Amino acid sequence: MSDGPFRKILRKAFQSLSHLFFLFLSYCVRKYFDFKHGKGKQVSLVSNPILLQSANELALNIRTRKITSRKVVEAFIDRIKEVNPTLNCVVDNCYEKALTAADDVDELISSGKYSEDELLEEKPFLGVPISVKDNIACKGLLHSAGFWPRRECRAEKDSIVISLLKKAGAIPFALTNVPELCMWWETVNRIHGRTSNPYDTNRMVGGSSGGEGALQAAGGSPLGFGSDIGGSIRMPAFYNGVFGHKPSRNIVSLEGLFPETSAGEQSSFNVIGPLSRYAADLRPAMKVIAGDNAKLLKLDEPVDIEHIKYFFQFDDGGERFVSPVDEDQTEAIKKVVNHFNKVASSKVICSKLEDFKESCTIFFACMKGDKGIGWEEQCNENQGQMNPWSELVKWIIGISDHTFDTIFVTLLDLFEEPYGTSRHKQLVEKRNLLREEIKWLLGDNGVLIYPTNPTVALYHKETLVRPYNFSYTAIFNILGFPSTSVPLGLGTKENLPTGVQIVANINQDRLCLAVAEELEKAFGGWVSPGK
Repeated sequence: MSDGPFRKILRKAFQSLSHLFFLFLSYCVRKYFDFKHGKGKQVSLVSNPILLQSANELALNIRTRKITSRKVVEAFIDRIKEVNPTLNCVVDNCYEKALTAADDVDELISSGKYSEDELLEEKPFLGVPISVKDNIACKGLLHSAGFWPRRECRAEKDSIVISLLKKAGAIPFALTNVPELCMWWETVNRIHGRTSNPYDTNRMVGGSSGGEGALQAAGGSPLGFGSDIGGSIRMPAFYNGVFGHKPSRNIVSLEGLFPETSAGEQSSFNVIGPLSRYAADLRPAMKVIAGDNAKLLKLDEPVDIEHIKYFFQFDDGGERFVSPVDEDQTEAIKKVVNHFNKVASSKVICSKLEDFKESCTIFFACMKGDKGIGWEEQCNENQGQMNPWSELVKWIIGISDHTFDTIFVTLLDLFEEPYGTSRHKQLVEKRNLLREEIKWLLGDNGVLIYPTNPTVALYHKETLVRPYNFSYTAIFNILGFPSTSVPLGLGTKENLPTGVQIVANINQDRLCLAVAEELEKAFGGWVSPGK
């Protein structure tokens, strides 16, 4: 036997053994957390009728004088004060400023200066309070991204997204928690601490828009906004049972986002998008934050649910260090497939996108660039590189400014393929080929039904033994496709939110949003914690 085949056999044997070790470790850690923590608390049921209205409904009732903006803002402030001591999802606020703005809205409407139609056209979210993630600049509020050296930093001006929302009449009133530098998919940092899940406080909320996902699920805000470079909108939406949309690449302005997106292609991976308890809020929110680019999405163009081409895939094909898809997730996919087999004019097709099994490897390769800013630079405020090994020692003795999660992800990145190697180029080319394959598959009228994540919300800190599970969302960032996380109620196994991810071709966001609305009608969407 030659060296070549022998090495190949050894490599496969090592891969199999390492996969088995990963599964064994994940199992043992889960059993330990089950024993140590078990079921946590839930926040109280959302019962105030005001809190149960969508942002669209609130805007309608405000401009038609059925309710005042002040009363709406007060109701959501009261809800935050009720749930935040349990969840730790809101880290800053401008309540008094928001109430003053609400009074100004009520005065404007009472003046009769504009007709209801004019208000709808010019200010579709007039008087509606909105929350925003602590990495999107909102003048006067913290702008730290959970990074200790920026703990006193406040935004000097609004990001473009916030400016567009204010122009549309929305009232920013709350800032939500994030992981340090938005680098991990559990929300914890040294400034504000850890955020907990409204359905089980022993479980995580995801990241990096984790505070936003928790606040939406708890009924503390009618509409929120986060950013997403590897699933940071869709995972929190999924874990907290709400809707979250990652727009197509290069549609929504990133000006005012921190950390700043690296130069070159990497800037197309990051997006800003909406989170809401109701699917109907996503489309008007996208029309506002996309600005002049909204015309590229044709969001007002009708979508015929019956004649969309539907594809599905149960899992990624078996990436070595990614958890198998759990029972609740498989059942969620089956429910959606069965529904569209009844509703659609043609049969839902099972796709076989084999390169998904390298999603994480491809993602890390594409995140590297000759002009890009790496993890180590971001952790050192772009003033040279942080040494993760020495930082780990400092963390052990309690003198590091960083969380263990941030140090951990920086260490993981050291083991990924360096920029410019033949393997790196091969992975980037594989990404390009996968993009073309999916473009051809979906065309202008197709969607892919795919898991948002292989498991429901993990226990706090459990991500450290399942670090690559974010690959189910991350692959679509480096491909550029729009994707919507759609809640499907609570799973039967762990009684936690479950759902699916709906993916469409680039700039076909309206298909994702239309399918999300259809699934909400069919399965009910968001379920209040405390039921």
